[in-house]
Amino acid sequence: MSSPERRPGAHMTAEIDEQPAILDALVGRRSEFAEVAAAIARRPPRFVLLAARGSSDHAALYAKYLVEVVLGLPAGLVSPSTATLYGARPDLRDVLLITVSQSGGSPDLVEVTETARAQGALTVSVSNTPGSPLAAASELAVDIGAGTEHAVAATKTYGATLMALYLLVDAVRGGHGEHAAGIGELARAALDSPGVERAVDRYRFVDRVLTTGRGYSYATALEAALKLAETSYLAARAYSGADLLHGPVAAVDSETAVLAVTSEGRGGAAMHEVLAAVGGRGADILAVGSAAAKAPAAVRIDVPRTVEELAPILEILPIQRLALGLALARGGDPDNPRGLLKVTRTR
Repeated sequence: MSSPERRPGAHMTAEIDEQPAILDALVGRRSEFAEVAAAIARRPPRFVLLAARGSSDHAALYAKYLVEVVLGLPAGLVSPSTATLYGARPDLRDVLLITVSQSGGSPDLVEVTETARAQGALTVSVSNTPGSPLAAASELAVDIGAGTEHAVAATKTYGATLMALYLLVDAVRGGHGEHAAGIGELARAALDSPGVERAVDRYRFVDRVLTTGRGYSYATALEAALKLAETSYLAARAYSGADLLHGPVAAVDSETAVLAVTSEGRGGAAMHEVLAAVGGRGADILAVGSAAAKAPAAVRIDVPRTVEELAPILEILPIQRLALGLALARGGDPDNPRGLLKVTRTR
């Protein structure tokens, strides 16, 4: 007897729902992050570089903000092709390279890590695959522990990567993960926000979406645009709130849906001017975050309040549900988006 046919979106649905438990489990493993942090302390960096692709690149941007704000160190995002295509070999003594890859198998990220290590950098891999080529290439390795992800669109691995990067940076500054206590309960509340269903009903026929955020939440805006593009095939574009006002706002009109990530804190406060600008041009605004209730928006998705540096871990959860709901409402299967593979191998 043949097994019943899998319903569209079943994997993505299940993997989104696993996240509260995964986040709690990561906080429970904070001693492992303390060990990696202690190794970093023995070789204190003067600069931090982050290498990643796709969703992991958005997580790396979040980590860049954490490093600069929380640790007070300069940080930058690596362009892998400078090493893989152009053969650049910069002096990386006293530099910490953190390579972020859910699979740990992308050849360009492995090569970047190997090159950086040979050039004197202390290398740390953050991935979901213990024993991966990336972990083998790095001196130190962090396992995000999300378990096998079957849906092509990354959901639980993205959330777990954010959590792991936060715990690593927090450990480097001497923290004990205290701000992340109860993160699983907060995540469940974020996933259960009633605004998601209203947003799916309102935006199921939209063709053009602009996503925006400031500070830590800029990473959420980028990941939101990617999820909407790869699961619902929407023309989605992300901008930081600041960059949006420097020209792209001219393209906003009444046919534009704007997903604005706005949480309590300095980044969310800086979004007030942005929301006024896009609202003044007639955009249909969907506000997501712990400050959404205060935003001038057509639909609001509330997220529990936490310290600002943790907000992206909660913000992305209802957005993943939104991407799932829109894909299904538009007749698609977000577990198998057209033209995409689970692991993309680039050089």
